[in-house]
Amino acid sequence: MAHALQHLHTFALNNQCQNFVEITHLDQLKTQSFTLPFCLLGEGSNTVFLNDYLGSVIKMATKGIKINERENDYLICVAAGENWHQLVSHLLDKNIPGLENLALIPGTVGASPVQNIGAYGVELAKFIESVEYFDIANKAMMTLTNEQCQFGYRDSIFKHALKNKAVITQVYFAIPKKWQPVLSYGPLQQLATITPRAVFDQVIQTRNSKLPNPYILPNAGSFFKNPIITNQQLADLLKSFADLPHYKYGQNHHKVAAGWLIDQVGLKGHRVAGIEVHKQQALVLVNHGNSEGSDLITMIRHIQHTVFAKYNIVLEHEVRLINKDSECQIYGEPA
Repeated sequence: MAHALQHLHTFALNNQCQNFVEITHLDQLKTQSFTLPFCLLGEGSNTVFLNDYLGSVIKMATKGIKINERENDYLICVAAGENWHQLVSHLLDKNIPGLENLALIPGTVGASPVQNIGAYGVELAKFIESVEYFDIANKAMMTLTNEQCQFGYRDSIFKHALKNKAVITQVYFAIPKKWQPVLSYGPLQQLATITPRAVFDQVIQTRNSKLPNPYILPNAGSFFKNPIITNQQLADLLKSFADLPHYKYGQNHHKVAAGWLIDQVGLKGHRVAGIEVHKQQALVLVNHGNSEGSDLITMIRHIQHTVFAKYNIVLEHEVRLINKDSECQIYGEPA
């Protein structure tokens, strides 16, 4: 039976799916049909349905947080359906800091390892001890260590070898008792008093000033990945664009700011139908309504083409795009 998708993903395109299932107990996974096509969903804050979806949308809505104190850290076991920001806030209330740089990232805990969420100098992989998942083929629970998850920048095994083969059920976080603030990003360097709560509040204030509330103005958060380029590429770019924001990423690479690139090519406020590059934050695409998936694809390609023409940098979308029966990638210029 057709089910509206508009309120299940924060970009709110007006599409439908054939079937919708909400998982509130893990036992349901054993009897759930995973015949393709199916799409796993948390809060839909990083997913856009471009068309009517010809399969089942399966939403993880399981709840539960368990805290175990160990000698040097806390082991936190969290069910996939828990809200991410509420977890960060809950742990801070219990005097377990560490995740505050990741405050206000929308979505569920179960979705967080898939793309190794990150913000303000911190990536989630730093805190994950293991991830439990339901193996669809064997109908059994499995666990991966941090290393086995193959985390990378906005990446993990769940996007590759385990795509459509695993349903994340619980995430285990190891939060050290010794708090070490990460203050490498601009707004956090200005803090007069450095406490976990101060970092948490500053991150929330900064995100709210830059990012529109998806429940008021539909959007999917940061739409493009910050490109990772070689040190040599960066050196060449800085000759022409001395103010290009960049951050060291390992020994041989730097991360550059996608939002800055989009802003510098003059695309803030650019519109295709009801899709717009947000006037305050060029990294965010917003949906004013009366838009279709084809309008969004046109916008993505225009941004990719314009940025590549000026900077020779290929932008990849961070947001998961779902067409009528599977996930798809929109490519601009070839690398």
